[in-house]
Amino acid sequence: MTQPKRLYTIIAFTENRIGLLNRITIIFTRRHINIESLTTSECEVDGVHRFTITVRTTEERAVKVVKQIEKLIEVIRASLHTEEDTMYQELALFKIDAHRIAADGSFTAFLSTLKKYNAEIQSSEKDYIIVQKIGRRVEIFMLLDALKEYHVLEFAKSGRVAMTRSAMDLDGYLHEVEQRSLIPDTLSTN
Repeated sequence: MTQPKRLYTIIAFTENRIGLLNRITIIFTRRHINIESLTTSECEVDGVHRFTITVRTTEERAVKVVKQIEKLIEVIRASLHTEEDTMYQELALFKIDAHRIAADGSFTAFLSTLKKYNAEIQSSEKDYIIVQKIGRRVEIFMLLDALKEYHVLEFAKSGRVAMTRSAMDLDGYLHEVEQRSLIPDTLSTN
C-alpha cells in the first residue's frame, strides 16, 4: 500500500557556504521530489542560516531526504515537520491598476475586499496600488482571485517562513551537542 502524499516542511540550519543551496536542491532532484517553496535567511545564531523547504511527498521519501541533507558537512541540523508541527506564514504583494479602480468608482468596494482578506495598502501611486497580504497560501490565492476584477498587474509571493511548535531552540540544540562532545567516551577505553 502506497503512502499518501502530504505537504511537509523541512527546516535545516546550516553554515552559510557557497554552493550549499545547489547541493541541497540536487538531493531533491535525484529523488524526483519537487520543491513547493524554499526560503533562506539568517537565524538567531550568528553565522547560521535557516533553510525552510516545503515539499509534497510521502513521509518515507521526506524522511530519506532529511537524512541526506543532514549528511552534508555544512548542515548543523535538519528536521521534518507536518503542517500541525509548525507555525508558518507567507507574504504576497499585488500590484493593482489604480486607473481601473478609479474608472469603476469602486474604491470603497476595493477597500472592503482588502479588509475582508486582512490585506493592506503598502503604496499608492498614480498608476498602481501595491497591496500586501501576510497569511497562509490558501488565503493569499483567495485574495488573488478577489483582486482580479481590479486588474492585477503583478503578483509576487514568498516561500514559507516557519517555526516549529517544539520548545527546543537552536542554541539549546548546539549546547546539547557541545555537552555530548565534552563527555568522555567510556566505551573506547575498553
